[in-house]
Amino acid sequence: MADSNEMTINLVVLGKSQTGKSAAGNSLLGSSDFESRLSPSSVTTCCSLGRSGRILGLIRRNGCESALRVRVLDTPSYPHTALSKEQVRDTVRAALAHHFGEEGLHLALLVLRSDLPLCPDESDDTVQLIQELLGPTWKDFTVVLLTHADKAEEAGYSEETYLCSASSTLLSLLSSVQHKYIFLDNHNSIIKEERNIVLTKLLNFIRKNNYRVLLKHSKE
Repeated sequence: MADSNEMTINLVVLGKSQTGKSAAGNSLLGSSDFESRLSPSSVTTCCSLGRSGRILGLIRRNGCESALRVRVLDTPSYPHTALSKEQVRDTVRAALAHHFGEEGLHLALLVLRSDLPLCPDESDDTVQLIQELLGPTWKDFTVVLLTHADKAEEAGYSEETYLCSASSTLLSLLSSVQHKYIFLDNHNSIIKEERNIVLTKLLNFIRKNNYRVLLKHSKE
């Protein structure tokens, strides 16, 4: 158990192949725990948990600074080049229960590429998987993480102009999750300040969610 001067947030990253899912997990952790590379096939085939060190300067409790720890569960992509939907679902479900069964899951991060248009029906498979994993309140616990934001910026888009030009499919998805979204660069390593901005946004989402968690089960 973490002491009273620490707070741990539990996250899971979900998405299609080559969206930058594992790279996003590494960015949040400030590490290179998860394998991430260009590949013509799905890279991640099993779930793995990464843990950050103590992060200072982001949260205060009772007027005192507290340390933040981040735990990220990386998952196989879906659709997957080698695994069926059932295999991915069962693998992720078991890993969520194993790693977060006691403390619960704070947020699921649905990873999409901001440099590719989201077409009708394209996100249905992953969204359906999230619904099956998280249950009827999935919208309260899902954040859309738009990766490769540096490429969108290079093309002349700010976050505001990007959303004005986005497909109705993406806008509908963002609306369904109560506009919980974050843009993330996909450089090999984001600088500490950028990482802290992203973590602060995630903490704000968790705070607005009244620090509720999902998947909290006692092991019997």
